[in-house]
Amino acid sequence: MTILGRLDRWKTAGAITELQYNTIAPLVRKDRFSVFIELNALLYLGVLSFVGGLAWVAQSYFATLGDAVILSALTLVLGVSFYYCFSKAPPYSSGEVESPNLAFDYVLYLGCLVFGIELGYLETRFHLLEDYWDFYLLFSSVLFFVLAYRFDNRFVLSLGLSSLAGWFGLRISRIGFIYGDSLRPYAIAYGFLVAGAGAWFHTRSIKRHFTETYFHLAASVLFISLVSGVIDGRRTELYLLGLLGLAAVSIIEGVRFRRFAFVVYGTIYSYIGISAEVLNDLRELTPVVMYFVISGSLVVLAMVLLARRFGREE
Repeated sequence: MTILGRLDRWKTAGAITELQYNTIAPLVRKDRFSVFIELNALLYLGVLSFVGGLAWVAQSYFATLGDAVILSALTLVLGVSFYYCFSKAPPYSSGEVESPNLAFDYVLYLGCLVFGIELGYLETRFHLLEDYWDFYLLFSSVLFFVLAYRFDNRFVLSLGLSSLAGWFGLRISRIGFIYGDSLRPYAIAYGFLVAGAGAWFHTRSIKRHFTETYFHLAASVLFISLVSGVIDGRRTELYLLGLLGLAAVSIIEGVRFRRFAFVVYGTIYSYIGISAEVLNDLRELTPVVMYFVISGSLVVLAMVLLARRFGREE
C-alpha cells in the first residue's frame, strides 16, 4: 500500500484529522507550494542588511577611504538602482500597477535608503545646510512621494510619510506657538494632515489602494497622541473628548467599510484612555483589579464577537 493510501485509511479511521491529511498529503504528492512570503522577507532583510553595512562602512572608514570613494560608491549604487527601476517599470497609471518582477520593489527601496545615507553623509561631512539640515527630510519626503506614486510602492510611501513626520515635528516645533517643548499638538496636526492627504488622493482616484496606508498611519499617530494627552494629566478632559470622538469615528467607519483594524484601534485606544481616567479615582488594589477583570473581559468578548461577524460576512 502506498503512503497516500495509508493516509486515506488513517483519515477514514479517524487516526488523523482532515487538517492533518491536507497538510501531509501535498508533501507526499510533491505538490508545488508558494514561498512568496519567505522570499519577500529574505529580500527585505537583505536590503536592510546591505544598507546597514554601507552605513557602517561610511561611518567607520571615511578617514581611510576618503570622501570621494564613499560618495562615488553610494552614488553608483543609487544610480544603478534608479536606472534599473526606470528602465523596467511599466507606464504610470493612477490605478494599481503590478511590479514587473519580485526584486523590483526592493531595488527601489534600496535606492531610496541609499539616497538617505548619502544625504546624511554629505551633511555630516560638509554641513551644507547647517541649522536648516531638517530640510533634507523635506526634500527626501518629496522625492519618496514622487517615486512611490510613479512606481506604485508602499514601502517608499512609508518612507515619505516618516520623513515628512520628522521634518514636520522639527520645523513646527521651532516655530513654538504656545505649546513649549510638547510635540503632542504637532503630532495631532500631522495625523490630520496625513488623513486629509489620503482622503484627497482617494476622492481623485489617484492610487486609491494607498488610502489605507495613510489612514493606518494617521490613526496610529492620532490615537497615541490623544492617549498620551489623557495620561499626561494636563487638559485631560479635552484630550479624552477628542479620543472618544476619534474612536467613535474609527469604529463606525471601520464597520461601514469592513476594515476590522480600525474597529480595533477605536476600541483598544478608547479603553486605554477611559481606564487611565478611571484609575485616577481608584486608590485601592481590589477595585483596580475588579475593574480590569470586568472591563477587560468585556472588551475581549466584544472583539471576539466582532471578529466572528467580520469573518462570516467576508
